[in-house]
Amino acid sequence: MMASFAALLQASTAFAPVFSPLPSRLQPAPRLHLRGSPNRRRRGVALAASSAASPEVEKEPSTSSSPQESESAVADSVKVLKEAAKTRKVPAPEVLSALSKIKKAKLDTSTFFETLGGTESPGRTWMLIFTAKGRLEKGQYFPVTAVQRFDAAGKRIENGIYLGPIGCLTFEGRLSWKKKILAFIFERVRIKVGPFGPLEIGLGSGGDGREPSTKDPFFVWFYVDEEIAVAQGRGGGVAYWCRCQRVP
Repeated sequence: MMASFAALLQASTAFAPVFSPLPSRLQPAPRLHLRGSPNRRRRGVALAASSAASPEVEKEPSTSSSPQESESAVADSVKVLKEAAKTRKVPAPEVLSALSKIKKAKLDTSTFFETLGGTESPGRTWMLIFTAKGRLEKGQYFPVTAVQRFDAAGKRIENGIYLGPIGCLTFEGRLSWKKKILAFIFERVRIKVGPFGPLEIGLGSGGDGREPSTKDPFFVWFYVDEEIAVAQGRGGGVAYWCRCQRVP
């Protein structure tokens, strides 16, 4: 099975921008669920495989700051990430700096899961915008369309990489949430090529029915609001997503 980041890339059907369309070259991308963004073409995003196979999330030394300073830094960083999601023109070093500040902040995580996965099935969909290596020294906007669906009510996850008329690769499975850690196990993969119907393949590791744990691929979430979400994979890679809405 693909590593956690690559594995975490699925949605179903088509997607339409809720705010600022950031389509890929090959197919319309989801509409970003952001406020006040101009319509603009974009390259899609693909959540690359990079964390499930690696051992543990990297730990960074904590830095002390007043609650007011930390809150202000997070607010400013969130603005940077939302602008980057809308335009894809914010320089990578600025995005990396914003991710670093959010990662170091001590935030209340009690509403993260509901915000991420909604209160009813089939949950909410999120499009990958940017990924970075663990120490946030390098990162990039993702070049193909990658969308993730989290269903908090049904405890399900669905991830996919979409290549327009060429086809798509999608994964589906179950998830668990504990504090700010979302662990998952994929049960099946679907491969669709051109106009042909999808080929579905069961994954042996997903058939035991046990609840996902930190022995499986997982994400640690640092920030989630109604528009963007920031997390780190098991192997240390950091990424952020923008909420998007599928077309019925």
